[in-house]
Amino acid sequence: MDEEYDVIVLGTGLKECILSGLLSVDRLKVLHMDRNDYYGGDSTSLNLNQLWKRFKGDETPPASIGASRDYNVDMVPKFMMANGALVRVLIHTGVTKYLSFKAVDGSYVFNKGKIHKVPSTDMEALKSPLMGLFEKRRAGKFFLYVQDYKENDPSTHKGLDLTKMTSKQLISKYGLDDNTIDFIGHAVALHKDDSYLSEPAIEIVKRMKLYAESVARFQGGSPYIYPLYGLGELPQGFARLSAVYGGTYMLNKPECKGRI
Repeated sequence: MDEEYDVIVLGTGLKECILSGLLSVDRLKVLHMDRNDYYGGDSTSLNLNQLWKRFKGDETPPASIGASRDYNVDMVPKFMMANGALVRVLIHTGVTKYLSFKAVDGSYVFNKGKIHKVPSTDMEALKSPLMGLFEKRRAGKFFLYVQDYKENDPSTHKGLDLTKMTSKQLISKYGLDDNTIDFIGHAVALHKDDSYLSEPAIEIVKRMKLYAESVARFQGGSPYIYPLYGLGELPQGFARLSAVYGGTYMLNKPECKGRI
């Protein structure tokens, strides 16, 4: 093993692995170490034995729940937007060649005691009971405005300055009812609460455009994709990129620490 490196990275979380991958591509000599025997840090995906060791100590998982290799349990479960920034980073760096993804078949909302699929095609939108016929027409005009909007092209703004008006003011121009506003704000723009209504409208428009672009990207039933073998594959993908360009990896090194 070499004793001199340009860069030493401790921990194999996603940010650390992106860093080591990019530095290796830049022809720096990288040593990457982790005290755990797996990649991913807090955002890893664990098999059954690793999961048991993390939360149960030295206990052994019961044989009745299956083989360890049949499990990939995300410590920070989440989906990825198909046209989001992270996916663009994966494509730009070529890490996608080390990963396999699956498009999520659909997303759903709970409304008035029932579960409904969030429409991902014009036909699904036409059939959806989430809005009445006239409300769909009004919502359609709003979606069309968002679709055509280009931040650097004033001709698409229709005289509106989205940096100065709130989301509530923009939506009110299309006469949408509270249920539709709820649906757009939380199922499409993915806001956690209603505080977005008093924030600049440009943010909800950007979020809605990202949602629509992500649905269109892979022609799936939702805007989401997911690594086939868990989110822990993401840091591993960048680790493979680093290794291809000469990076050295050492796992299961509990004594590793930085000393200045």
